Amino acid sequence: MDNQKGGQTSTPPSWNAWGQAAAKNAANTTQQPKAEDKPAELTSAQKQQQTATELARKRVLEAYKKTPQDYKAPSQSSPTPVANADDWRRYHSAWQDYYQKYYGEYYGKVAREYVARERLKMEREQAEKERKSEDIEQSASTLATAAMAGTKEESEIVQDDFRARIRAKAEQRARKMKRGRKWIPLVIGIIVLIVGVLYQYNQVIAAHVVAYMSPGNAEVNSISNLDPTITVATHQTPTVMIPKINVEVPVTFGAKTDVKSMNAAMTNGVANFSIPGASAKPGQIGNFVISGHSGGDPWQRSDYKFIFSGLPRLAVGDMIYMDYEGTRYAYKMTGTMIVDPSDVNSLREIATDNAGKPMITLLTCYPLGTSKQRYIVYGEQISPSYEGAASDTPTDGSDDKTTYEMPKNDPLPLEAFWRWLTGQE
Repeated sequence: MDNQKGGQTSTPPSWNAWGQAAAKNAANTTQQPKAEDKPAELTSAQKQQQTATELARKRVLEAYKKTPQDYKAPSQSSPTPVANADDWRRYHSAWQDYYQKYYGEYYGKVAREYVARERLKMEREQAEKERKSEDIEQSASTLATAAMAGTKEESEIVQDDFRARIRAKAEQRARKMKRGRKWIPLVIGIIVLIVGVLYQYNQVIAAHVVAYMSPGNAEVNSISNLDPTITVATHQTPTVMIPKINVEVPVTFGAKTDVKSMNAAMTNGVANFSIPGASAKPGQIGNFVISGHSGGDPWQRSDYKFIFSGLPRLAVGDMIYMDYEGTRYAYKMTGTMIVDPSDVNSLREIATDNAGKPMITLLTCYPLGTSKQRYIVYGEQISPSYEGAASDTPTDGSDDKTTYEMPKNDPLPLEAFWRWLTGQE
């Protein structure tokens, strides 16, 4: 049947030629194979499958015997199917049946072969794993057996190796200990030296620290703005006050002048050191002397062992106040001296050099924390007026033959040990 499109005439393909070629190819496939190509014996299922495929192929060949006119399809000019429409259906059904059986057999065979290969692969892998596991178990068993039933020579080798390792570790540890041990005496020596220095010179160290703090533990504002021209309530007990170094401390009168008695009196504050020629009381013409510590050991039970450690900070013009018997006496500092402990004449000289004046003298050990020398601060009374004031003594002490030593700090540990060893105290 011819169709027209775009002014051109197209002719449908020759069904007869295609059918004959297909039939020829199909006939060629049905020829008997050569003797040398004879396939292997087929199973019953394969024979049944092959028979079904041959029947489908025959039906296809039967369909190809028809001419193209016999399979004339419906057209525009004749929309109603021709009488041979059943032949079309049989034709297509034959092809579908053939492909279903042929390719079903082909892909089924491929799938079965794939499954068989995979199963064989898995079985081989499992067998390999089992073999390795058996080898490992056998090796372990062999080793265990060899260990249990080893020869004496093997046992000795193991023991020698074990001893060698223990010996190597012991030698390594010994070398480390030996290297570290040589530093032990040095470390111990340094520690002992530091402890000894701190023990020996703790007074010195502490005195220099406390000197710049608050030796008297007084409230700063309570004594920093004293005015001698204003009448105020005085302390009920004798008290000396030094605003610049924040000292406010009671004064003990009547103590003996020996070192032991003075040190006992100074545990409660400061003490009046009275000798002929320097025995004045506050307000009297002469020299009024007060002694206080500049250092002490931590085990000493006293709140005043550093009370005068700040004296070296005073300068000419600084004020010193003394409350005594209801009167507050004000002194202005006029000078300082550093003398030997036995130089008590320096205290008399202050009174002589300032004849006719009430003077005050503060003394402490120097350098701070030691008893090597004495640091002296002296000043002149400026309030109240001392016109007509009485003199402390009619003598200057020049005829006094007593040997005096100024009060001092407690001895340093080594000094105390030496004095005890030599029987000096």
